[in-house]
Amino acid sequence: MTAGNDFEREQEPPELFSALLTPHRSLSRTGFLVLMAFVSAVSFAAGLAFLLMGAWPVLGFMGLDVWLLYWLFQRSYLDARRSETLTLTDRELIVDRVAPDGEREQHRLDAYWLRVEEGERLVLVSRGNRVVVGRFLSPGEREAVGEQLKAALAAQRSPRFG
Repeated sequence: MTAGNDFEREQEPPELFSALLTPHRSLSRTGFLVLMAFVSAVSFAAGLAFLLMGAWPVLGFMGLDVWLLYWLFQRSYLDARRSETLTLTDRELIVDRVAPDGEREQHRLDAYWLRVEEGERLVLVSRGNRVVVGRFLSPGEREAVGEQLKAALAAQRSPRFG
C-alpha cells in the first residue's frame, strides 16, 4: 500500500487575475468580402471605361489596386492571430505570447516584486526583468489593463485575516 502520493503533489496556485489580449479588427470576414466585391466591381467598371476610351493600361493598374488592397487585408488578418495572456497567481505573473505564425513565448515574473509602469507602453518590471505587453492595444485599452492589473496586485498584497 502506497501512502503519501496525494499529499506530495503540489497544487497549482489559484489565479488572482487573468486577461487575454488580442488586437482589435473592426472589419469582419463578411464585411471584408462585401468590401472587396464592391471595390472589384467599381475598379472593373472604371477600368472598362478607360479601356473603351483607348487607355488600356489603366485596366491593369485598377486590377493591381484591387490585388494590393486584398493583400494588405490578408496581412492585417494574419497579424490579428497574435495574442498575449496575463495570468497572476500569488507567486508569479505569467505572460504567454503567441505570434501570428503560432510561435509561443513565455515570461514569468515574481509577483511580490512586480511593478506596473504605464506611459507610451505598458511595462511589467520584476527583479530587473522588463516585459512590454499590449503593444497592439490602443492607449485606453493599455491603461485599462494596467489599472486592472494594479488592482489585482493591491488585492494580492493586502493582508487577509480570518
